[in-house]
Amino acid sequence: MSDAIKHECGISLIRLLKPLEYYQEKYGTAFYGLNKMYLMMEKQHNRGQDGAGFASIKLDMDAGERYMSRVRSIAQQPIQDIFAQINDRVNTAIKENPEYENNVALQKKHIPYIGEVLLGHVRYGTFGKNSIESVHPFLRQNNWMHRNLIVAGNFNMTNVDELFDNLIQIGQHPKEMADTVTVMEKIGHFLDDAVAKLYKQIKKEGFNKQEASPLIAERLNVAKILRRAAKNWDGGYAMAGLLGHGDAFVLRDPAGIRPAYYYQDDEVVVVASERPAIQTVFNVQFEDIKELDPGHAILVKKNGKTIIKEILAPTERKACSFERIYFSRGSDKEIYQERKELGKLIFPQILKCIDEDIKNTVFSYIPNTAETSFYGMVKEAQNYMNKKKEEQILSIGSKITKEELHEILDVRPRIEKVAIKDAKLRTFIAQDSGRDDLVAHVYDISYGSVKKGDNLVIIDDSIVRGTTLKKSILKILDRLHPKKIVVVSSAPQIRYPDCYGIDMAKLEDFIAFRAALELHKDRNTMHIVDDIYQKCLSQVNSNDKDVINFVKEFYLPFTATEISNKIGELLSSSEIKAEVQIIYQTISNLHQACPDNLGDWYFTGEYPTPGGNRVVNRAYINFYEGKNERAY
Repeated sequence: MSDAIKHECGISLIRLLKPLEYYQEKYGTAFYGLNKMYLMMEKQHNRGQDGAGFASIKLDMDAGERYMSRVRSIAQQPIQDIFAQINDRVNTAIKENPEYENNVALQKKHIPYIGEVLLGHVRYGTFGKNSIESVHPFLRQNNWMHRNLIVAGNFNMTNVDELFDNLIQIGQHPKEMADTVTVMEKIGHFLDDAVAKLYKQIKKEGFNKQEASPLIAERLNVAKILRRAAKNWDGGYAMAGLLGHGDAFVLRDPAGIRPAYYYQDDEVVVVASERPAIQTVFNVQFEDIKELDPGHAILVKKNGKTIIKEILAPTERKACSFERIYFSRGSDKEIYQERKELGKLIFPQILKCIDEDIKNTVFSYIPNTAETSFYGMVKEAQNYMNKKKEEQILSIGSKITKEELHEILDVRPRIEKVAIKDAKLRTFIAQDSGRDDLVAHVYDISYGSVKKGDNLVIIDDSIVRGTTLKKSILKILDRLHPKKIVVVSSAPQIRYPDCYGIDMAKLEDFIAFRAALELHKDRNTMHIVDDIYQKCLSQVNSNDKDVINFVKEFYLPFTATEISNKIGELLSSSEIKAEVQIIYQTISNLHQACPDNLGDWYFTGEYPTPGGNRVVNRAYINFYEGKNERAY
């Protein structure tokens, strides 16, 4: 993606089902779980650049012995920093106590982070300060083992105000109004309640206080706690948690907005945001990894028993399609094919745009994430040319000469790596003019890859803000002197903000929104812009379920092609000599390419939860009133 967007966090949960001695004997190390967690987090590093965190729980520790550990980092390479800290602690402990080296029992007892239940998180902050306090996992401590709660998630709630008020109504005093705090405290409240009720029941049965503890761990109904806690959540989430005594869970939202996959065998249970991370790290087959169903939780009890439970009734499946286009690792078998299909399906629009003149057209892509869709686009170009060659050969028939045959067969799509992304340039100049000059050099070009007068078709996975295109890519591509530059987005026009964990919150940031606004000005229809504002205002105090997305009306007067053409005008400038045209994927093609991930609210405004409509209307009010702030 040429426009940098902060996006989704990644979670990894590993539950070792055997004693640590088993892994020492089979794999040569009691640090098997730690090693796997490091790999799981690194394989999902694409999901987090702002920070990372890790927590572990040791099972069956005696009173007075440490059983929970946590470490977090906001260093430039946070995952490496975390495991460097862990490694230092381990090596120091063994160096000072040589008897620990080959004794798993002593390692578990005395060295932190070595446990059977492990939780990792890579963070991409959508807003707020990038402080260590913002990094998951979050910890809610208590002197009762069962009431200790560790939470990490890939999520964003749209109704934080409501959840905050709910906590106040049940007598809590949250330290801040943030979805991470409200979610953890809500789970913690019902956890406390469940533990207290079990304790009373067990005492009635004649057990003493010390005997009650293992019985509470055995009988605690985590599914019921999650049902009560998540009842009013509105958002997209994959929420992972550990309880102090060793229970673990991962809960997915009812619409399946945020992804979660799991794998289980007789040695381990593992859950992650990315399927290929599990596949690679544990060397298992694609078919052995399951997707956690929307509204369901995978629950692992302290005794290792693992069950899948429905926590919230699933709604219409709206798994995020942007996940498939850009955010997930392209090494996933299905995602790789889907991205190729997106490139293939948009080819007819490209062909029309270049007047079918493939012979004088160079095809390329904007590195790095658009590469897979580029393969799909080129393959379809090859299929088209093969069909044309076949028609030419058949039209000439048996009279065709060897030279004519070679001339026909030698024509093929011209493929070049035109754009080259340099290492991330740090903008150290405060003035806008100086900053723009630096941004212009984020990309470089392969000189000589395009002949003067050629068409240049270059595919990107999405065009969100258009800033990098305008300030860098188009200017530098124009140095090759093409006749026409066609920028292709394998995703449709992004018109609406996300409110489920991706950093796309302000309408005026979107080039499609700015283009539609210019069209309203051109056609003297600004009264529509005013009317939409009044309609959004009228719903400010409405119940979420009654709120309508009035921002859809902003785009209704214009076709997608008209908006795309206006985007081309906005992104071009007088210094660019080539004609610039922008092509976007259609919604129908998106659904065809990603049939199981129909969450398309960025493109259509069809939000999967009521809170989404409230957020988009608030975003419009902010735009209209000139408020540079988030809508949630």
